[in-house]
Amino acid sequence: MSVNVEKLEGNMAKLTIEVSAEDFEKAMTKAYNKIKGQVSVPGFRKGKVPQKMLERVYGPEVLFEDAANFAMQDSYTDAAKESGLEITSQPEIDVDQIGKGKSFIYSATVAIKPEVKLGEYKGLEYTAYTVEVTDEEVDQEMEAARKKNGRTVEVTDRAAQDGDKVYINFDGYVDGKQFEGGKAENYGLVLGSHSFIDTFEDQIVGHNVGDSFDVNVTFPDSYASKELEGKPAVFKVDLISIEQTILPELDDEFASEVSDFETLAEYKDDVRKTIEKRKTNDAEAKAKDELLQKAGDNAEMIIPDAMVNEQARTLARQMAMNMQNYGISMDQYLQMLGQTEDQFVATQRPYAVKTIKGRLTLEAIAEAEGLLATDEDVEEQMNEMAKAYNMDVAKIKEAISAEEMEDLKHDIAANKAADFLLKNGVAVEAPEEPAAEEESKEAPAEDK
Repeated sequence: MSVNVEKLEGNMAKLTIEVSAEDFEKAMTKAYNKIKGQVSVPGFRKGKVPQKMLERVYGPEVLFEDAANFAMQDSYTDAAKESGLEITSQPEIDVDQIGKGKSFIYSATVAIKPEVKLGEYKGLEYTAYTVEVTDEEVDQEMEAARKKNGRTVEVTDRAAQDGDKVYINFDGYVDGKQFEGGKAENYGLVLGSHSFIDTFEDQIVGHNVGDSFDVNVTFPDSYASKELEGKPAVFKVDLISIEQTILPELDDEFASEVSDFETLAEYKDDVRKTIEKRKTNDAEAKAKDELLQKAGDNAEMIIPDAMVNEQARTLARQMAMNMQNYGISMDQYLQMLGQTEDQFVATQRPYAVKTIKGRLTLEAIAEAEGLLATDEDVEEQMNEMAKAYNMDVAKIKEAISAEEMEDLKHDIAANKAADFLLKNGVAVEAPEEPAAEEESKEAPAEDK
């Protein structure tokens, strides 16, 4: 195999890769083995026709497509490494030569990592937000802890009320006809959660276990399903069971059960510190993002479209994974948005550009300032990963590949560059929000 590299404009490159005739013949054999069980030749049992006979009857061209794919799979990764380029996109392939007994030649057009010319990145201003923790925030956190540690009991002696979790069967009708997605059995619903449209939950309140009743609602004008937008619907509902959550008292006993503290006062103080730390981290993250945005705007770089498209597709895949965590497939999500996959990927391009520009800027700052990942940094990161995944650190080290290790070191260096921006930035107090004008204490004058 040989590789010829041609640099193109806009941080693109063309790799012309030549696979020897001998290696391409091996790829032809792989292609033959893939299809031989699907081809019939008179005088031979299916799957037993020799390769030469198959090529004689159907022509060697019948194997070219699969053989080309095998040849590219076997050669592209090594060719990319041999090129010495930092490739940042999937290749766009063109076949230049293919034939029986010939070398196989193809070209791969790729985006390469842009060079960055840093502008001003030290002494940039950022908004410094004052971190305050209110008593209300602490109380909300304590209440969340109560709910998390509540016990659930079945209710049989009263009607359903707000805050209860009910289990229902329901069957929805629009214009007297059932509609898709409008039916479920033993569905768990917290009353007052506003999970369902309109006044659906309100109309369950007051009913008892065993009741069967109608719920009348109207779908919103901007509903995900165009067929149901703005239409009235009737749901036939059966109330199967009611559950109530009994919350524990906020006292020393509760504190000792849910924390490492013996008293409620100590636990409450720790909750306040936890909230303060979280808000401090959020404020710091906002400051770094603001500084990175400014440093990136001051830098010069040419980001190729192919690189942006690759990042946009990555962001779309990440979104799909996030949707799956909520039980929503990407197809369902696209239907809700009223977009095709290509249209959705296109909407991710601005975020892709921001992500790429930020990353390249951090890498350039890390290089300019000599910010590297030390062995101690890597060890610390390994220990954090082991803790997060509840694994032995030795197992983490065994599982991580050399390529993943390099990525980890790059991430550590980038984080150091972000810390450098903050350390060398200039804090500017956030402007105070204008106070609401006081209402006039005087009564309005009567019309005369």
